[in-house]
Amino acid sequence: MSSIIWRLEEVKSIDSTNSWLVEQARDGAPEGRAILAGFQRAGRGRLDRRWEAPAESALLLSLLLRPATVRGASWAVSAVALAVRSALVRLSGVRPQLKWPNDLVVDDEKLGGLLGELVTDDPPGVVIGVGVNLTEYPPDLAATSVRDRSGVTLWPRALCDIVFEEVERRRPLLDDERGLAALRDEYRDASATIGRTVRVALLDQTVVGDAIDVDESGALVVAVGGERRVFAAADVVHLRAQSSAGDA
Repeated sequence: MSSIIWRLEEVKSIDSTNSWLVEQARDGAPEGRAILAGFQRAGRGRLDRRWEAPAESALLLSLLLRPATVRGASWAVSAVALAVRSALVRLSGVRPQLKWPNDLVVDDEKLGGLLGELVTDDPPGVVIGVGVNLTEYPPDLAATSVRDRSGVTLWPRALCDIVFEEVERRRPLLDDERGLAALRDEYRDASATIGRTVRVALLDQTVVGDAIDVDESGALVVAVGGERRVFAAADVVHLRAQSSAGDA
């Protein structure tokens, strides 16, 4: 496919970049529509949790992709997470791992998170929100920042530009089976969760087991009492260190 034509809106303050872009997507916005904010008054994470960051202290970005298939849409958040990871390596040397399903972590401290929202069109659209702690982070969380980890102060727009480059590099992988397999391999190499003992919290139960893989849809595969269980959505807590290095 040809390069994405990025149409970036930059705002000083907004309630939620994802909410704004979901509305744009529903109105037919093309792939490549994006918004970068200096501050979010009502930023959201998974399960409608609040995402708060002081003004200009974080990358607060949402972008729209329109993969050709539902499976491609299901991997879009992971593709963007890997793109953010590579952009951070290029600009700061910080190499976060991916905590399933959607966090960027360094030594189990949260550096950032992603939120994907499906817009049911034909082809489907996926709005992907990205938040990365560049200079500050909430004091009550086990978190970190790019500056704490590297001594480098990144400007949100500079990081945004490199994220776009890295997304473009992975975007073709979302449209065919061979590409999705390659994306899955890259995700496995970057995973902080595979190889860990984890606690998986669902709405009606909590289970403990060993995270052993992600399947073809990106769901987490966990060995629980000798049984393989697959979780498409859940909260996961790491309980012990990895038995082998999973970074790349």
